[in-house]
Amino acid sequence: MPLACPQVKICGLTRPVEAAQCAALGAHAIGLVFFPQSPRNVAQDQAKAVVDALPATVAAVGVFVNATFSAIMSRVERCGLSMAQLHGQESPHLAERLKAEGVGVIKALFVDGSPGFEAGQDFDVDGYLLECARGPLPGGNARVWDWAAARDFGRGRRLILAGGLSPDNVAEAICAGLPAAIDVSSGVEVLPGRKDPDKVARLLAAVQGTADQYAAKMIKPVFGPRRDGPHV
Repeated sequence: MPLACPQVKICGLTRPVEAAQCAALGAHAIGLVFFPQSPRNVAQDQAKAVVDALPATVAAVGVFVNATFSAIMSRVERCGLSMAQLHGQESPHLAERLKAEGVGVIKALFVDGSPGFEAGQDFDVDGYLLECARGPLPGGNARVWDWAAARDFGRGRRLILAGGLSPDNVAEAICAGLPAAIDVSSGVEVLPGRKDPDKVARLLAAVQGTADQYAAKMIKPVFGPRRDGPHV
């Protein structure tokens, strides 16, 4: 069914209690960062504890940067992830291999970095995350950008809008880009990896307030219930 308003992914979770709070407030997905240089990086056991705190209706997305197929599949199987977000210079072939294993795939593309929007035509994935890529880490680095630039790319694709989003500007970003989902990390934090439930609640309320923008739009969801993983 088409969405009434964008789905919400809260990324960079590090604690089970905060993941459960985000789920209870209405988040559709949470993100776990498997990238040692990130202040939100999680170990395998820590990630599994976060996933185990979630209801099955909330997708668990692993965020990887230039990781190998075997490394990604190990985290998927041992932590119970339902999707892999490829946030580096990964190949379309890697995305195809993951999808063949039943793993949902999101590919990050960057307005001010590589791979750019044009690389989207090479990938067959479940969603495309767009952000600006200005800063020291391979992500949005809390930088806002011209979200309207994503709208044309998102036509006919499942677009996830990210980069500098917060409870105060998310409605503006949604109206500009008309994404299928939004991805937020630092905009709802008190510290890197520590989410503020009040900010999460405000963000979700602001997203719900954009429902009128989605009237008669045929935008399909990105995130669904988690598959049953081995959880070993």
